Amino acid sequence: MEKTCIDALPLTMNSSEKQETVCIFGTGDFGRSLGLKMLQCGYSVVFGSRNPQKTTLLPSGAEVLSYSEAAKKSGIIIIAIHREHYDFLTELTEVLNGKILVDISNNLKINQYPESNAEYLAHLVPGAHVVKAFNTISAWALQSGALDASRQVFVCGNDSKAKQRVMDIVRNLGLTPMDQGSLMAAKEIEKYPLQLFPMWRFPFYLSAVLCVFLFFYCVIRDVIYPYVYEKKDNTFRMAISIPNRIFPITALTLLALVYLPGVIAAILQLYRGTKYRRFPDWLDHWMLCRKQLGLVALGFAFLHVLYTLVIPIRYYVRWRLGNLTVTQVNLFLYIFFCS
Repeated sequence: MEKTCIDALPLTMNSSEKQETVCIFGTGDFGRSLGLKMLQCGYSVVFGSRNPQKTTLLPSGAEVLSYSEAAKKSGIIIIAIHREHYDFLTELTEVLNGKILVDISNNLKINQYPESNAEYLAHLVPGAHVVKAFNTISAWALQSGALDASRQVFVCGNDSKAKQRVMDIVRNLGLTPMDQGSLMAAKEIEKYPLQLFPMWRFPFYLSAVLCVFLFFYCVIRDVIYPYVYEKKDNTFRMAISIPNRIFPITALTLLALVYLPGVIAAILQLYRGTKYRRFPDWLDHWMLCRKQLGLVALGFAFLHVLYTLVIPIRYYVRWRLGNLTVTQVNLFLYIFFCS
């Protein structure tokens, strides 16, 4: 189990904020993991359950009460329950009025419902401030320590103060909040866990386009042009030599694209005179893909190393075949003339 995250807390966080009480509806894997993480980070946690007396395996130091009693103890309530079980919240409308409800749910498939789970929750409890968050973080990541790939927490909501309080909690847990705007963005956020490698799509497409372009350019330059004008057959270069030329060029291009968005962002901040305005969507997405671009560039560099090692082996094999052919011809001539 990971160490407590007190060292990760901001220096501005005082002792009263550390003792803030957070309520969690639901005692499943994610609810227990999130509750343990919050306890380690100095929060007071109270769980809401249908059967408080029968609930087990909860982290030490957490209190377990009924839904209504637990909701009265905190202004922030994290709904760690599937959408199919939200109906009971209508019975707690008066208790939940004015409170912050954090929806962390996901669906089994994209566009499973006409509206997002967070918007549906806001419709059920109109007096509460609904914020979407934590749905892209797994229980395993909370238990084992959030790795770099799992630090981002997408947050959206219509109430700016409620959203800011949730983002403060995210930071105090050692995670990185990403403000996605109003609650209308919840539908898109709920798609992220269902998408296959969402941040890898752009790097893969870009690297594929670069490779195809460079391959055709090298084929025209090193194969077609010599054949047309000099009648040379260089098709053997298409297997090793040309790919070995493409890989380092692609790797260096992708590596340059890793650092370029940071330079553009710095210039944009200097031009605006502030660092608190949002970047354009294309630049924001580009910056989020920098790690993936760097890893793809590293993969191409590794392929370049492999192909570089293959080239001497290929030359050696060709030499052996040529030497064997010459030896056989000499042996044949010797036998022919001696006979």
